[in-house]
Amino acid sequence: MVIEAVHVPESVEAVVTRSAAGGLVMGGGTVVMPLVNSGSAGVTELISLRRAGLDGIEVSDGVATIGAAATLTAVAEHPGLAFLRPALRTIASPTLRNQATVGGNLFVAQPYGDLAVCLLALDAACEIAGPAGRRDAPVADVLAAGLAPGEIVVAVRLTPPPPGAWHYHKAMRRRLNSASIVTVAAVVTKATPEDVAGECRIALGGVAPRPVRAPSAERALRGRPLTEESLTEAGQAARADIDPFDDAYASAWYRARVLPVHLRRAFLS
Repeated sequence: MVIEAVHVPESVEAVVTRSAAGGLVMGGGTVVMPLVNSGSAGVTELISLRRAGLDGIEVSDGVATIGAAATLTAVAEHPGLAFLRPALRTIASPTLRNQATVGGNLFVAQPYGDLAVCLLALDAACEIAGPAGRRDAPVADVLAAGLAPGEIVVAVRLTPPPPGAWHYHKAMRRRLNSASIVTVAAVVTKATPEDVAGECRIALGGVAPRPVRAPSAERALRGRPLTEESLTEAGQAARADIDPFDDAYASAWYRARVLPVHLRRAFLS
């Protein structure tokens, strides 16, 4: 289809109205514009979030609220979200990070969308606006089921993890600017005085059609010290939680084979 109109609404309400009428919402355009250029976007109207006031970032009282149109670069530069910088630097290139948005990353097909893996591990929630009003939903639900017609993600809320609890590792073909073979993001707090794993949230990317939690790995780690032995067992257990695929970067067999190695590296590297 040929794009006949590009709308740039100046409020969330106007975006929802346009979206309900059938337009395609666009954040930074890093995913949408290739579809438009190839003629496979499937719509005739685009709706840009550029002027809708959704690019703010606020960290207050231990909670971070990130606007859906905030760029990955803006998130990486925010002092209250410094723990995410190493993860964000593994995503694409600086040019793309200057355009790609937090909301858009939730809807990127695997093996891309590494920020979505991080948000899943962080147990983040989405604020959603639609024709029926506003609602909140866990990022996990949005990744699994998407949005209702006319709805848009307005913001993402998360609680930054305590020091030492955040772990991230991404395996890729090149050191930078490459899609994921396996991505591991985790929040694991230590129980004292035993110094063993307490609360565990482990999310995986590159090993299923969408980012997934690894409850089998979480159970394998809970109550145990983070040793090479326990982490290897957790990585092997995580194979029960994945649905790997073949693509130009790796085979399904290879992704499953190396998962335990990269889960261990997320904690020990």
